Amino acid sequence: MKTIRLVMLLMVALLAGTVSAAGVKNLKGKKLDFVCADAQFKNPFIDVDKTMTVPVKCRYIHGGFDDGTRFSFYFPLNKEDFTGRFFQYITPMPDSETSAQNYYAASPIGFSISHGAYFIETNEGGALDVNNESTRREATIGAYRANAACAELSRYIAKLLYDCDRPYGYCFGGSGGAYRTTGSMEATEGVWDGAVPFVLGSPQAIPNVFGVRMNALRVLRDKMEDIVDAMRPGGSGDPYATLNAEQRQVLKEATSMGFPIKSWYGWKYMDAHGFTVLYRSIVGMDTKYFREDFWNKPGYLGYDNPPSLQRDHVQTKAVVKRSIGQLEAEQLGIVAPMSETDRGSADRAWASLGTEVKEKPVAFEIDQEVEMHTLGGELMLLSGEGKGEQLQIVSTKGKYVILASINNPQLLAKVREGDQVQVDNSDWLASETYYRHQMPTKDYYAWNQFRSFNDLPIYPQRPMLLGPIITQSASGILPTGKIHGKMILCCSVWDREAYPWQGDWYRTKVAEYLGNATDDNFRLWYTDRSTHGGEDDPTEVVDYTTVLYQALLDVSDWVERGIAPSKTSDYRIEDAQVLLTADGVQRGGIQPVPTVTIDGKERADVKPGEQVTMHVSIDVPQGTGKVVRAAWCMDGSGEFAQPVDLSKAQFSANGEHVEFDTTVSYNQPGTYFPTVKVFSERKGDVQTPYTCIPNLGKVRIVVK
Repeated sequence: MKTIRLVMLLMVALLAGTVSAAGVKNLKGKKLDFVCADAQFKNPFIDVDKTMTVPVKCRYIHGGFDDGTRFSFYFPLNKEDFTGRFFQYITPMPDSETSAQNYYAASPIGFSISHGAYFIETNEGGALDVNNESTRREATIGAYRANAACAELSRYIAKLLYDCDRPYGYCFGGSGGAYRTTGSMEATEGVWDGAVPFVLGSPQAIPNVFGVRMNALRVLRDKMEDIVDAMRPGGSGDPYATLNAEQRQVLKEATSMGFPIKSWYGWKYMDAHGFTVLYRSIVGMDTKYFREDFWNKPGYLGYDNPPSLQRDHVQTKAVVKRSIGQLEAEQLGIVAPMSETDRGSADRAWASLGTEVKEKPVAFEIDQEVEMHTLGGELMLLSGEGKGEQLQIVSTKGKYVILASINNPQLLAKVREGDQVQVDNSDWLASETYYRHQMPTKDYYAWNQFRSFNDLPIYPQRPMLLGPIITQSASGILPTGKIHGKMILCCSVWDREAYPWQGDWYRTKVAEYLGNATDDNFRLWYTDRSTHGGEDDPTEVVDYTTVLYQALLDVSDWVERGIAPSKTSDYRIEDAQVLLTADGVQRGGIQPVPTVTIDGKERADVKPGEQVTMHVSIDVPQGTGKVVRAAWCMDGSGEFAQPVDLSKAQFSANGEHVEFDTTVSYNQPGTYFPTVKVFSERKGDVQTPYTCIPNLGKVRIVVK
């Protein structure tokens, strides 16, 4: 099934004569006179209908279809508070229909209710278990069909509650959810009127972007601080200055593949991310590459065997001493506590896979210390009941081997004290440069660095491209740009997983389809100083959640009132890097642009106790609001504890330009990066938790 057409006139007919809002008391257990246009979804039911107070007071309705699809609907309590629309969150992978209940700060439930909309979340047909074949199903069900069925059922229920006309509907989702959001807008008509996908990849993103990052992290780990310092304000601007030939080649390759070079500031926080879930499947899809060609044929890194590969190749035999559970592993400090707030999030949804079995081992203690500098590998079972099989590991710490959460519990149970094992990262090392052998078409311009003068690949190529196969399994279709409805795509300039040039790639596909109508239906907004997920260092990056919420409000105004949103961000692509124009007024999007200088420069060298005056100039893109608050973090702690008194700042007449000065001094020698965090808001509302848009500006002060 390529396209679902859920006919609105049929829905209206089905709703004719239903009970008015005043007559609806409780829907729990009531028979629903609703027939979904998609025959997959039968016998809808409601098993919860109650008033919730956390995170916001609303009417909570939970239920599902008999195929395993489940939904959560959160409605405004009163008819007069309902504005005739819903917002629907699409998670990165099929998971829980209640994950939004774990988000309290800027909750999507609270956002929706406070803006007169009801909120939808589903399990997209049911969570997937990589170790259980019975949970697998046709890809389009989890990609968009379950969400579409629940969206239409929600309209039926809204009619019961409010006696209203057809509510407008808007979906949004990030990372894997962005694939599924764009796929939903391409594969359906009449379900959603608009969409806000965010941190979107391309059909060539996975597994390739992960390999780029993992290879660079391994090879450059001793030089990362030099690279970061060079790219910070007041730095040399030359990240290659201290690198040897191999390191220079790796950094240049990663940069040209689109890894945002300023985002290396967070190298210590980076892990294998969602690649952990896909790794063994990728090995299985091209076993010949991993077991033969990479290590034995010219043109592959394993055959060349450079010094860094020799140094980091681990094949250590050992004996298992004991298994370690989650609680003890947390107490030992070798794993982080599991968090429910990761479920459904754009950045960490993958981390919940396999965590349902609480009693299974999460680590083994062995009799050998292992220093492994890759972000994953295998524990090969050389004896015992599991002999000949292997477990996936994510790291080692001394004599502790930390296991991936997605390992089969039945295989874990076979490992006993005294079993012989081998810690091995051979396949993982091979995965790090797999992207060199996955040359797509020339519109994926990041790969053009691997073409020779006659456009032929400089590296041997594998028989198939894995990216499109993985993408289609997530989104149900391959992205084409053929959207139905209006869309604001939000991407992050410092995104380490969905490299930002991929937003530009999708924009070109939409433009190919819509042509002259592109500007009437599509925007691409880039958020500067923002990554794939949240704030790992609040002095370096900002959270983009409020940008998404404002985009949802803007796309609804676009659909319902014909009010066009701010223009597509003004940017250029250089060497697969997205570079935003420095002019904040003309930049487009909705993010304020602060510039901090000291006597017109980004750096000052001073003596202890010497006062330094920092000048801040802030521009807000035209027509998107005004600056409402600002605060300083002077000590690098991440706490913006020194608010700026904006009543003393110089504002332009429309509030879109602000300037102020702040004086600081440091008594101890060292290098400091005083950072200002600024916020703009469409209506000048300083109190709202949902639509204050942040950005950062900083300078370097060297005290000696």
